[in-house]
Amino acid sequence: MARDPSVLDDESSASTDAEATNDGSKNVLLHRRSYMKLAGTTTAAATLTGAASAVEDDYEVVEARGQTVTVNRGETYENKLIDLTTGESFLIMVNGADSAVRNIGFKGLYRGDSFMISINAGQGDILFENIYLGDGATKEGASFVHGPGAVFMHRDSEADLTFRNCNVQGYPNNGFYCSNTPYGGSVRFERCFGKNNGVATFRCGSEDDEIVDCVAYNDDTDYGRGYGGYGETNGRPVWVWNGGTVTVRNSHFADGPYPYSLVAGANGSAGSVDFRSGGYRGQIREANGSTVSIGSDVSREPDLSIPDGVPTTPEEAASGTESAGSSRGASDEATSDEESPQLPNVLLVDGDPSDATRYEFTVDGAIEHANYEGATIDDEDTIDGATVQGSVADWKDAFRFDGDLAELTVDGPGTVLVNDEAVDPADFGRQLPHVLEVAGQGTPTSYEITVDGSIELATDAQPETDATTVSGSTVQSSLTDETQSFRFSGALTDLTFSDGAADVMVDGESIDPSEYGEHELLPHALVIDGVDADGPSTYSLEIDGAVVKSEYRNASIDDEDVIEGRAVRGAVGNWLDAYWFDGDVTDFQLRGDASVDVQYNARDH
Repeated sequence: MARDPSVLDDESSASTDAEATNDGSKNVLLHRRSYMKLAGTTTAAATLTGAASAVEDDYEVVEARGQTVTVNRGETYENKLIDLTTGESFLIMVNGADSAVRNIGFKGLYRGDSFMISINAGQGDILFENIYLGDGATKEGASFVHGPGAVFMHRDSEADLTFRNCNVQGYPNNGFYCSNTPYGGSVRFERCFGKNNGVATFRCGSEDDEIVDCVAYNDDTDYGRGYGGYGETNGRPVWVWNGGTVTVRNSHFADGPYPYSLVAGANGSAGSVDFRSGGYRGQIREANGSTVSIGSDVSREPDLSIPDGVPTTPEEAASGTESAGSSRGASDEATSDEESPQLPNVLLVDGDPSDATRYEFTVDGAIEHANYEGATIDDEDTIDGATVQGSVADWKDAFRFDGDLAELTVDGPGTVLVNDEAVDPADFGRQLPHVLEVAGQGTPTSYEITVDGSIELATDAQPETDATTVSGSTVQSSLTDETQSFRFSGALTDLTFSDGAADVMVDGESIDPSEYGEHELLPHALVIDGVDADGPSTYSLEIDGAVVKSEYRNASIDDEDVIEGRAVRGAVGNWLDAYWFDGDVTDFQLRGDASVDVQYNARDH
């Protein structure tokens, strides 16, 4: 049957689609933010055009008969063993974001044409998890220059892709062909393994792309499994070009007949790599003005064992069972069951796309991140001892713990479940667990306090002054020699004195106000409003004076919006971000449809 041809774009492959991409964006995409993280995917499976031949214990066996499985927005396709021993082709075509393809094993040498998995989806997130493509493919009879490949991302696709625990070996035309990300979307590889793939195993190019806890190498001149004399020697474990800086962490690569373990740049386009930790063997090539930064934690002795969790057989992938893996050490995000027995309880924070939800909780035992029910593991969600702070929107965060849940605070429309049962935060400790006290020193003092949760007066009685204003997560007040007390959740993010000074205590301990925010109220306001925009927007800007985050016009304050000196980058969904600043805006870049409002001397309005 006819199928959509994949659009190729490398130095010796002719494209079958010359149409230019125009996504209507106003500027380049910034680093991916939590709002663009994977949404939980719990919807119906995609329709399969072809009958399944058998059902095993935990998966369905599907005979390849030239069919195409289409995965649309919000759908999940999972727990299938695809039998390629029929000699026929099979394609998983992902046309919709906020979807998932997981627990898929391809069994037998692939003798078809084109790619096994193809992605051409709009904005959103797609998870590919626990997939085995390790039996390889043959080039015999293929119409493409390089033959069949494993995974292909179309140039017009705008989705953010995550590949987790995937095994791809022996494909002539790339393992993961995802170098089209500069045209839209991004790709992240987590604990993936590739071996003896022609052209490249990990092929990417966007500044939002990451390779984490992965391994790739080539040790077969003919690239493995039945290539019919293919014999090309240009298989790169990593190939980065056509975009921004790709980040590599705790990953290991080795050359083969082709002497390079990592190549940046091609076809007149530069590439950039920030190789922070891991190891490599062979040479690194920088073409067309490309740059590769090698961190001090990168060795010349790579560990090429299969990462923990990667399936090693198609049956293992289809059933969803986790490989015991090897002794290879992964990052903090991934440890084997033998090294770290699974904690018995699960807390899941299920976000709501209508607004951000901030949460904080404490347990009386051990706790760790988890990817339960498709939840993501993010640096922004912090574990400090037995206390966790984080935020969600249209995605999920999950944690495993032992002992009991002691305290829980939730600000926003999200839902918290413990062991799959919804819980009421009011049943677990104080809603506002922290106490902040501001004590006057005998002189008139005015101040503004901002937290990244909620804040309110500690008692119903108003302070003597009428100047106290409490709004969501911001307090503005003045005092002379009295003490004002507030309860709040989250963390104290800003403390600004416009006049005078005061002593400040948080949970009974004195703090240094100079460590929190500016000492004067900045006069101008900048608001990025995504409420009425058609989808998320990302932005970056530079100020020639001071700049701080603000709750102006009920804007949110998010840890994911980053201020580095006078430079700011962030993103908005259906909310507002705001900043106080002085001086002038010297540079501003926006991708998306959010509105932007700059108000000079806004405090005087």
